[in-house]
Amino acid sequence: MKKSDLKDGEGGHSPSQLIDARIKELSDWRGKTLSHVRALIKQTDPDVVEEWKWRGVPVWSHDGIICTGETYKSVVKLTFAKGASLEDASRLFNSSLEGNTRRAIDLHEAEEIDEDAFKALIRAAIALNESKTRKAS
Repeated sequence: MKKSDLKDGEGGHSPSQLIDARIKELSDWRGKTLSHVRALIKQTDPDVVEEWKWRGVPVWSHDGIICTGETYKSVVKLTFAKGASLEDASRLFNSSLEGNTRRAIDLHEAEEIDEDAFKALIRAAIALNESKTRKAS
């Protein structure tokens, strides 16, 4: 599948298939990094929903968006939709720190992510989404 084929819903492909294709298409450290964080998200939340939004951005949701996985030339950016409301004791957030809502983790080539701290952020994002869902009901 070529990048031009990676469009929302194109060809009847599921979001998970589109994310698989994006990882394969990258074929460098960015693909490996995206694949690794995806695996960590799925380990943390086996019920996570994978989505494909905004013309090619992988999105992981559970009662609302947890985070996105954008890939750029020199960074893989994991943007947490409600990151400003999450406790980040390990200080993983290193980007988009000035906003009132989102926070992001920029991963550069050869950087490792603290897996335990990342999983804790995923769990916290899910808990926040679930609490907002309960309040809305």
